[in-house]
Amino acid sequence: MKTLFLLRHAKSSRKDQSLPDFERPLNRRGKKATDKLGRYLKDELIVPDLVLSSPAVRARETIERVMKAANWIADVRFDQRIYEAGGLGLLEVVSQIENDHKTALLVGHNPGIEELLMLLTGESKKVRTAALIKLELKSSKWATAADKRAKLAWRIKPRDL
Repeated sequence: MKTLFLLRHAKSSRKDQSLPDFERPLNRRGKKATDKLGRYLKDELIVPDLVLSSPAVRARETIERVMKAANWIADVRFDQRIYEAGGLGLLEVVSQIENDHKTALLVGHNPGIEELLMLLTGESKKVRTAALIKLELKSSKWATAADKRAKLAWRIKPRDL
């Protein structure tokens, strides 16, 4: 069985209207949320084998801050395909994870994260900024992750912590 964590990037700033979408940084609320989330992951001893992230500034800052607060050292890959990907695009990224990884964390954007959640579980859930979701896949291979319904084990928002 494989475990997939989905993390929507934390709240970003729209203060500087001259910045393109890709380059928007986290705002103060987003930074606070990532720190809370990282401490939660540290307390729960959750460390994924692999982190796949959008290269957008807000996604990069999200995972970097989470990892620092969680005191993680993980294999992080920034994948351009994740930025602006829909559910099927994200599923393609997930299906290409090497099978020696038992747990993976995907850091992305909406609506893609919500669409991927629906594809894997059949459940339609709102995924707020900095929300973390744990999915238990019933497949032993990442390539066949969508063949059977995944179980939504839990969903956490920084506000809940």
